[in-house]
Amino acid sequence: MTAAIAGFALGLSLILAIGAQNAFVLRQGLRRAHVLPVVLVCAISDAALIAAGVAGFGALVEAMPGLEWSMRLFGAAFLIWYGAKTLYSAWKGGGALTAGEEAGSLRKAVLTCLALTWLNPHVYLDTVVLLGAISAQYDNRLAFALGAMTASFAFFFSLGYGARLLAPLFAKPRAWQILDLIIALTMWAIAAKLLIG
Repeated sequence: MTAAIAGFALGLSLILAIGAQNAFVLRQGLRRAHVLPVVLVCAISDAALIAAGVAGFGALVEAMPGLEWSMRLFGAAFLIWYGAKTLYSAWKGGGALTAGEEAGSLRKAVLTCLALTWLNPHVYLDTVVLLGAISAQYDNRLAFALGAMTASFAFFFSLGYGARLLAPLFAKPRAWQILDLIIALTMWAIAAKLLIG
């Protein structure tokens, strides 16, 4: 298996699990609100983190155990807040059905996306530490990194724009309430996992 294919396969397998970032992209895609900027922020952020991992930043994170714990605390705090906000949206009902500016400004969508990406320790563990460590076994680390980055771009664009296929299901306010409830519970489960270690 070539390094690029291995990087693509591993990168895709790590990103497939539903998490804070993926749930946000799905929600934005369903609302058709600021999809391109959101998927670009996610994919470019992943690419930067993958590049850092392959370049050796993962060793720094492993050498500074306090850094990982701090990242866990900040990430958990943000996820608890975001989960509460989403749960309120589920309780309120119907608020998520509006699109465009009423659904949130571009600035707010991008800032939320950046926070869900850069404050999530799992993103660092997957992209920087794990992908960085595995890339060391390949002679062509650049090809491995490019494969993983390609997987990230393919996944986020597919999720953001593919969400439209689910639009008929989400024509009803109850479906949005259920999605928001699932997202809130997912955020809190990830936060709990971060705090428990």
